[in-house]
Amino acid sequence: MSSEAENVWADVPDWGGVGAQRLVRAGSLGASLWEFQPGGSQFVYHFHHGSEELIIVRRGEPTVRLHDGDRQLHEGDAVPLPRGPEGGHQIRNDTTEVARVLIVSSNARPDVAEYPDTGKVGLAVEGAAESEYHRRDSTTKLRPALALPERVQAGVHEGRRSLCRHA
Repeated sequence: MSSEAENVWADVPDWGGVGAQRLVRAGSLGASLWEFQPGGSQFVYHFHHGSEELIIVRRGEPTVRLHDGDRQLHEGDAVPLPRGPEGGHQIRNDTTEVARVLIVSSNARPDVAEYPDTGKVGLAVEGAAESEYHRRDSTTKLRPALALPERVQAGVHEGRRSLCRHA
């Protein structure tokens, strides 16, 4: 580890008004810095069944869409996002100033993320380079034994906590 301090914002990529940089992933804990230019928005509204997240505002006044409505945040605000629909979120910047947030995640594996606005689910499993995304049939409930890939089912049935809530 270098003894010199570095400006972590120097290397944040710009993805059309939004940039993010993973700071650390240590075991099941991870953190990413996000920068939102005016008018910038995080990817679509979503929530996780396995991971919990925490949003900490470092600069500006971003707006977060939560399961129960929009909330404008201020520098220093912290918003816990529990697993399940109550942790649904999407961050955007409706102001004229840059907003920066730190998002800390428990990075559970396996994990299922739901994207209600698009009808998709994302599956993240240990050792996979990328998450898998699938369109969800609106007439079917997502259930581990019916809808998850075999390697995710194995994790669920080996005594790990259930990732899906049954109706």
